Amino acid sequence: MAAQLDMPPDMPPAADPMARGARPDRAGSREHLDVRLDGVTKAYGHLVAVDDISLTIERGEFFSLLGPSGCGKSTTLSMIGGFAEPTYGAIYLNGVDVSRQPPYRRDVNTVFQSYALFPHLDVYENVAFGLKRKHVDRKAIERRVRDMLALVDLTGFHDRRPAQLSGGQQQRVALARALVNRPKLLLLDEPLGALDLKLRKQMQLELKRIQSEVGITFLYVTHDQEEAMVMSDRLAVMAGGRIEQVGPPDVVYDSPATEFVAGFLGASNLMAGEVVERGGALARVRLDDGLVVQVARGRLGDRGPRVKVGVRPEKIQVLPAGQPVPEGRNSLEAVVAMTAYIGVSHQYTMEGPDGRSFSAYAQNLGTGPHPARGDRVRLCWHPEHTFVVEPSAPRAAEESSA
Repeated sequence: MAAQLDMPPDMPPAADPMARGARPDRAGSREHLDVRLDGVTKAYGHLVAVDDISLTIERGEFFSLLGPSGCGKSTTLSMIGGFAEPTYGAIYLNGVDVSRQPPYRRDVNTVFQSYALFPHLDVYENVAFGLKRKHVDRKAIERRVRDMLALVDLTGFHDRRPAQLSGGQQQRVALARALVNRPKLLLLDEPLGALDLKLRKQMQLELKRIQSEVGITFLYVTHDQEEAMVMSDRLAVMAGGRIEQVGPPDVVYDSPATEFVAGFLGASNLMAGEVVERGGALARVRLDDGLVVQVARGRLGDRGPRVKVGVRPEKIQVLPAGQPVPEGRNSLEAVVAMTAYIGVSHQYTMEGPDGRSFSAYAQNLGTGPHPARGDRVRLCWHPEHTFVVEPSAPRAAEESSA
């Protein structure tokens, strides 16, 4: 169902839990935590769907679980919602261990990809359904449903049936039905997956606006990297039932912690090499083809000696082969193998001297000609834009889970 119907007694409206710019340290007091997972594992016989994950989510945060199909993110969401029990570990909501509690004992609502609206009820009755089941006063129901429809921009749609609504409008009704119960935590499992691209992008911004206004903790599951980065305050990247990295979207994107994260969040232009110098502000890595790349010492950390260095395509400047490279930049020669025009930018696939493929994006400023297929160019970028990860160990056969 799109919303949990058997809910705890009615609650007063949730106050804004804390200012967005004034959050305590992530390792601070647990009174600010809405969700805490301690060593949570879910196994189905010999198949481990979720493998010993620990995670904290702050009150009022928009948090996303991001990963490919089968990584365990939906299974994690199901355990938090009470639809599945962990095999090991504990789940805390607002400081209370709910690991063995049924869904109706948790102050949580869930919105799934399928809207699951009642087709024989109009919008008003769909949104009011849970409140009526809890025997909320009629006037309070009318007020709360009216306010919720205004929040999701559906004022005036109260008497329409689901069949008379677009997909985006139906998703808004499902969201209103979940939020009208004022849960402390809202779980969203791929809720925009059935929408077309333009509507999905619009709903991303709407969801972020709504979450900001109501101040409720949102836990969002998606395989769409852009979706998670647009909406999330923080996100966790999952693979094979494990969490690879947690952090704000910009940090996870610009400073991936693992080779998997670097590759999953867009193109990364990874190059294998060996650390040959660590002193000073810049470290040096000799790539397997002999090219030496500089990297900010702080990005190297204690990794090495074997590492992989990478640079995001939009950080690369594409210069004509004969043009001097700005001082202090990393650079390499390449040949344009393919070009693609996507409106806001030109995207290139380049072939390096050893046959390695590189991606580079150039913003469409309309200021001059762009290189064509077959042109020789020089790719350059700031050492500070070079990130470093350890080479991934070969994985065993990946577990498959919902």
